[in-house]
Amino acid sequence: MHAAVIVFPGSNCDRDLVVALERAGARVSKVWHKDTALPEGIDLIAIPGGFSFGDYLRCGAIAANSPICKSVVAHAGKGGYVLGVCNGFQVLTETGLLPGALLRNAGLKYICKTVELRVETNDSAYTSGYDTGDIINIPIAHHDGNYFVDEDTHTRLRDERRVAFTYVDNPNGSIGDIAGVLSQNRRVLGMMPHPERMAEPAHGGTDGAGLFSGLIGALTHA
Repeated sequence: MHAAVIVFPGSNCDRDLVVALERAGARVSKVWHKDTALPEGIDLIAIPGGFSFGDYLRCGAIAANSPICKSVVAHAGKGGYVLGVCNGFQVLTETGLLPGALLRNAGLKYICKTVELRVETNDSAYTSGYDTGDIINIPIAHHDGNYFVDEDTHTRLRDERRVAFTYVDNPNGSIGDIAGVLSQNRRVLGMMPHPERMAEPAHGGTDGAGLFSGLIGALTHA
């Protein structure tokens, strides 16, 4: 299973994603934002957290217009898998691969701590390593993590079981406590919490490892 981790100026979680994916059994290539094509045979694209282009304009807006993002959108359009974490989630909303926007936290402060998440569905490759209803501990580190969609879209996300994770104690004001959402075909996931920062014992917990092991296992068997 071959994964690509996209790197932008200001990315700071790219190595974390590489390590988490490799520990789960993937072969990983880093791809620079100015590249116009992905390596051959890519199964998964992962967009890491950080502060791409200094978070100027809107978070993720400049990164979403980088040359490589045309290939990311094309990969998703062909049914490929794409994971966006934190700033990566913001990039995915800016490209239109996921609905909604990430606004300033309700408290207008940067938040960095471990929070409890509820797994809302295990009906996706990303959540197949968990049971629906599981409570997992995953770190967050963001200033603009307040997920917003209009009420009709929120209802549709719920009805289609596309909410992957919710916050047990909402830290940022996200509508419906949403921490992560899936695309309509369930092959694109955006989430604000950082599973790659809770993926091995040295991190103080391994609750994030289930996302990577489940994902790699599902793609390998597919």
